Amino acid sequence: MKKMKTLLSRASPMLFAAIGVFACNSTPSEPAPPKSPFDTHEVYPTTGYEVLVRFPEGPAHIPTQTSNNNLDAVSFQGRTFLAWRTAPTHFASSSTEILVASEGPDGFRLEGRFSRGTDLREPRMLALGNRLFLYFAVLGTDPIAFQPQGTLFTEYHAPESWDEPSFLDIPDFIPWRARAIDGKGYVIGYDGGENIYAFDGKPLRVRFLETTDGKHLTPVVPDAPVALTGGASETDFALLDDGAFVSVSRNEAGDAEHGFGSLVCRAEAASLGKLRCRSDRRKFDSPLVFREGNDVWLVARRNVTATGDFDLGYDLLPLQDRAVAYNALYSASPKRCSLWKVDTDALTVSWVQDLPSRGDTCFPAMVQGSGHEVTLFNYTNGLAGAVDCASWPDRCTDLPWAAGQLLPTEIYRTRLALP
Repeated sequence: MKKMKTLLSRASPMLFAAIGVFACNSTPSEPAPPKSPFDTHEVYPTTGYEVLVRFPEGPAHIPTQTSNNNLDAVSFQGRTFLAWRTAPTHFASSSTEILVASEGPDGFRLEGRFSRGTDLREPRMLALGNRLFLYFAVLGTDPIAFQPQGTLFTEYHAPESWDEPSFLDIPDFIPWRARAIDGKGYVIGYDGGENIYAFDGKPLRVRFLETTDGKHLTPVVPDAPVALTGGASETDFALLDDGAFVSVSRNEAGDAEHGFGSLVCRAEAASLGKLRCRSDRRKFDSPLVFREGNDVWLVARRNVTATGDFDLGYDLLPLQDRAVAYNALYSASPKRCSLWKVDTDALTVSWVQDLPSRGDTCFPAMVQGSGHEVTLFNYTNGLAGAVDCASWPDRCTDLPWAAGQLLPTEIYRTRLALP
């Protein structure tokens, strides 16, 4: 609620006069999907869900705090590594820790814990051959501000044995996704994050980077070190068989060219520095993009409203007032974590189904399994009783996102069979 009050305090009187006029003029991106967190029309069956982390402890009896979110998972040397953020709430705190555990034939064990007396987020793991790297963002302690201070990286050697974390040489960089493809490491992220909630029109910059040693990151396209400039921040990507690059970006800060919501982009292999992008009024928070065969999938947050849109078409308002209005209204609505499909030619995104989720939810990670099965990891407010939303909407214990951010969250995994 503090965040919403801060947003509204930055609004001009023109904003409040205009909201009532424009609120009914929103054009849906596509027909609204069902609102149930467990939709009865499951296209691709899941195996249910298994809670791995909740307060007061995670796997291997690792002590945790109330809020467990912002996570990543990777397969390394026959074990599944899980990294996550634990803190008193969703918001910045000096008590924040990054925890790492792994699961193998002998069960779970603690692999590492990191704290710096300030907020830490976005743990990202990169497995490069027989080496494992962890990246995580350092932020401030103001619970209603986003204060990026750069990204730390460290290399794993043995349980609870890591190098002393060092800063990457990209100021204020926030890592969003790290993965290895054909033996090469890729890290995509952004800088300028201090501008997201300042609503000052200053741009953010998405950077697509590569590495062979996990420690030194360089632009994939040297002549185009910045892939996107404007309002886009959280970005994930897939490389197609022909080398083409396809990405989905959260465009929360907005810009004059694309408005607000998300960007779906593509660049051909011969010209990776030249993206063509299509705007989407929905905001795909925390995008996870991955391939299964020839298909490109997205797991990202869904806004549970009549249209699902973040950009509500208040186009006559100044950009700053639109940003304030959209963020305030978005915070007040419930959320789901959903599976989507990406059309890599049309650059469109179609909803497929919701995953177990409610309230404050959706920061997914994925480990590909055998056949067409993937294991998804995600966080959510507690799911006990939430199944009532499927059959008895009037008894549903749903939560606005802003309320869920102050309540306990847990981390679970589920296995999803794709065609």
